[in-house]
Amino acid sequence: MNISSQFTGSNPLRSRNRNRQAVLGHIRSAGTMGRAEIGRSLGLSTQAVSNIIADLLEEGWILEKGARTLGRGLPAVQYGLNPKGGFAFGVEIRPDAVFTALLDLFGTPVKTERTKLPNTMPDTVAKTVLDLRKSLLKAASVPEKRLLGTGIVMPGPFGKTGLSGRSTDLKGWEVTDARALFESVLGAPVELSNDANAAALSESLNGVAQGTRSFAYIYFGRGVGLGIVNDGRLVTGAFGNAGEVGQIPVAGGGDLVPLESLLSRDSLQSCIGGKKALGLEELAALFDEGDPKMTRWLESAAAALGQAVPILENLLDPQTIILGGAMPPQLVDDLVDRCLLPAASVSSREDNPLPRLQRGTCGRLAATVGAASLILHRALTP
Repeated sequence: MNISSQFTGSNPLRSRNRNRQAVLGHIRSAGTMGRAEIGRSLGLSTQAVSNIIADLLEEGWILEKGARTLGRGLPAVQYGLNPKGGFAFGVEIRPDAVFTALLDLFGTPVKTERTKLPNTMPDTVAKTVLDLRKSLLKAASVPEKRLLGTGIVMPGPFGKTGLSGRSTDLKGWEVTDARALFESVLGAPVELSNDANAAALSESLNGVAQGTRSFAYIYFGRGVGLGIVNDGRLVTGAFGNAGEVGQIPVAGGGDLVPLESLLSRDSLQSCIGGKKALGLEELAALFDEGDPKMTRWLESAAAALGQAVPILENLLDPQTIILGGAMPPQLVDDLVDRCLLPAASVSSREDNPLPRLQRGTCGRLAATVGAASLILHRALTP
């Protein structure tokens, strides 16, 4: 069966593109594969696979990786991805800086950079992204023709909503069509997502969620967001704003307050005090010193997290909930350890080998790498 036959409205060109993506995706997953093995896995004829392999070799996407003997007959030539066959540019826009990453075809970061923003006005940010794309490609000696695309992520919500006006918003973006702006300035289509969704994708492709089909990812930016993966697909919502978990009401200080007022970088900074925003290394140092203000924040944050987790579990029925993003790993581990998970949850069960709550492994650049992964996902997934 041709792999594209399950899609309605297909045509020969679309079928070829889907088959090509499927071949690339299978090779990536397996490491190396031979033509016959690819054909059997995808239900494609030997001739169809041979044509696709010939094109991918000519275009530099794959390389011959020796031969392997499989039963009788001549050894089968094996093919693997060429890491330099294509590159993806990822951009994460935060309220005070732009984080960028250039990934090779394996998803390995070739170059990363953090650039401070003088302001977050759309024209300033778009021009900064254009300049950074040029400089990273030059620094990595990557020709522009090898760039597969640009993925851009930013805090939600997208559009002017009832949540607009928070401290974690990007000022000036409420009425801006972000996709149209970036495509105009960069001169090419872009993949646009919120930061939590991109971080969840990164964790799924390269982190602790590999092989996990349904999970939720709580992402620490300045605020807190949620990436939702259900049956291997990102859940984005009607306008790209699914996962605004920061607005879940939780008990705190004798009243109901938004979750992110107790569980976010902004809430941690507010608890510690001072005019200077602390970086991850400074926060880690305070934690290692046993700073009493840090301890108080961890106690209140863990209590708030313990209220939010069963809500998410009962709504989404995930295999696991993952915490990560712009927060020192030892703080996240401490939050996980302190969090008391109630038994009144669909996730309180004995037949799930995964923990209900765990720390992600993609670190502070999870959303940045995830932005570039949006491009790789598009290129390698039919």
